[in-house]
Amino acid sequence: MLSYSVPTIAILGGTGKEGPGLALRWASAGVQIIIGSRQVEKAEATAAELNLRLGTTMIRGLENSQAARQADLSVLTVVQSAHQATLESLVDDLQGKILVDATARVDFRDPRPPSPPAAARLAQQILGPGVRVVAAFQNVPSHALKKNLGQSLDTDVLVCADDLQAADEVIRLAEAGGMRGYYAGGLDNAVVVEGLTSILISLNAHYGVKTASIGITGIPR
Repeated sequence: MLSYSVPTIAILGGTGKEGPGLALRWASAGVQIIIGSRQVEKAEATAAELNLRLGTTMIRGLENSQAARQADLSVLTVVQSAHQATLESLVDDLQGKILVDATARVDFRDPRPPSPPAAARLAQQILGPGVRVVAAFQNVPSHALKKNLGQSLDTDVLVCADDLQAADEVIRLAEAGGMRGYYAGGLDNAVVVEGLTSILISLNAHYGVKTASIGITGIPR
């Protein structure tokens, strides 16, 4: 269970690959989760499936805007093609809150680093100064998230934000899910973190695995 208080988390676009894995990690640690989707039926179905796996009722399903409004902190896990439209539809719902942008604009079929600005910087520009945007979880393998729930993952999360307090909140959130979080600079650095995803995809393909991830050394914990 958690050693500190974590707010209710909405995972927006949470019915894809990354969202359900993060939901499982956090719900198994005692965090209240709202799965968000453009289609409420899809969100409810995903929430029911995850609750069944965990034997809990910690997870609810709502339409994206309602999920964002009812949560204290939101995590965006949409595919890159839906990034801008989703953000534009949620500007009013996210004001006064933290948004964690997990977007990595990398084509899995032809993995190459994206051009700047970072997806999280674009999110900040769309949402305005009333939302504290943090970039994180772009490099966490979705296959690993769903395994060995309740145990630590051998993966590190690079957290980029212009607001240090918001970054610290997301680092604690990563740790609640069994990961290690590190502050990696401002939002503009997040374009480098996105680019690391192209390297991880290439490593997975070359070595025939699905769980290559990032590890940080040389920093005392």
